[in-house]
Amino acid sequence: MSDYNLLIDGKMVPGDLTMPVLNPATEEVLVQCPRASKQQLDQAVAAAKAAFPAWAATPIEERRKLVIKIAEAIEANGNDLARVLTSEQGKPLADATGEVMGMAAFFRYLGSLDLPMRVVEDSGDRRVEAYRRPLGVVGAIIPWNYPLLILSFKLPSALLAGNTLVVKPAPTTPLSTLRFAELVQDILPKGVLNVITDANDLGDHMTKHPDIRKISFTGSTATGQKVMASAAQTLKRITLELGGNDAGIVLDDVDPKKVAPGIFEGAFQNSGQVCLAIKRLYVHESVYDELCNELVAIAKNTVVDDGSKQGTKLGPLQNKMQYEKVKALLEDAHKNGKVIAGGSAMDRPGYFIEPTLVRDIKEGSRLVDEEQFGPVLPIIKYSDNEDVIRRANATNYGLGASVWSSDTARAHKIASRIEAGTVWINKHLDMAPNIPFGGAKHSGIGTEFAEEGLAEFTQLQIINAPPA
Repeated sequence: MSDYNLLIDGKMVPGDLTMPVLNPATEEVLVQCPRASKQQLDQAVAAAKAAFPAWAATPIEERRKLVIKIAEAIEANGNDLARVLTSEQGKPLADATGEVMGMAAFFRYLGSLDLPMRVVEDSGDRRVEAYRRPLGVVGAIIPWNYPLLILSFKLPSALLAGNTLVVKPAPTTPLSTLRFAELVQDILPKGVLNVITDANDLGDHMTKHPDIRKISFTGSTATGQKVMASAAQTLKRITLELGGNDAGIVLDDVDPKKVAPGIFEGAFQNSGQVCLAIKRLYVHESVYDELCNELVAIAKNTVVDDGSKQGTKLGPLQNKMQYEKVKALLEDAHKNGKVIAGGSAMDRPGYFIEPTLVRDIKEGSRLVDEEQFGPVLPIIKYSDNEDVIRRANATNYGLGASVWSSDTARAHKIASRIEAGTVWINKHLDMAPNIPFGGAKHSGIGTEFAEEGLAEFTQLQIINAPPA
């Protein structure tokens, strides 16, 4: 591993402090990573604030060219970024490569959007024009499950809209973001993008900072509540993409053999560390046993290993805290359900959990009621469609859901009644930069992606004038 540095005011600089970053597949230290002090965070915010007037005044066509140039730099350095990502996050190298290419795709698409002036009224009484103006300094706080992809959910839209940024990756996965910062150091004007790191000790200062105008945060609901409370002190704009306990509903007319692979992928992608993953699977009693058997066959043939090894399908959990949480949920699952695949941590170094399926389990157990964020899926039997809709909605979460059926129209009727920001039919985790994304209830506030997500990085300004 080569040296890593923070990006502050156009320069790669060492941190005032350092912190270890571990490989979750071995629990060994990869590198001593720079760690920013509170003073360095303040320097980053000051740099972004100073750069804002000129960047906001830059024509959107010029800003777009630089956003696309960043996409090209990502693609040109994809292999290096993917290797760093696998080493710190744990996911298989093929998945890391897919994340990097997805990052580039988000930059390309979101960078192609526009913010045209809209004429609200042009009459004998008045001419009213609506403009989308940049906000100022944006603070972007990134989680550890998809460090690069989730950065691309925020950065291109914020830049295109004319904002400057301070980015803070998760303490356990900062390296790929710092490597990305090196790539864009000479693409953007100094101060437009700043990247700092912390050991979970600078978030509160960032969300309270008087010179940051918006916080875009992806992470747990509990942390999102703290972000919202802290940001309220300075009335910051916020976008919160938070936790989920997504229900998959399997109707009685499916072919279990056909739907099982898609359901398994929707639940276990990235070792279950996906906010939108299937976290509760409701299966009609008529196909319950057969679908359980099909999922077990897939689980038992899934290769779990170090993400750097060829053939690995699932890597370790990303960090020890999440590993211990999932182990505790496994204990609960053994008490409240029947484990039919996996069921324990693997006896080896690293944060490895066997892909686990639990049947004959109900609401009231921790595994069903809480967001596991790991490779453990509860499979719950139901017999009545009205009942399963009620049970799927009986949660504070509302990020995503899916309905599986051989009759799309029938599935659509159920999907329309699910309280979630995204509901898929006969698939799960199908996302694209042109499709708006956001959560209901405790799963978030605001929208990301597409024109709707771009607008969230702007202030609506109305100019109301007499008729020409």
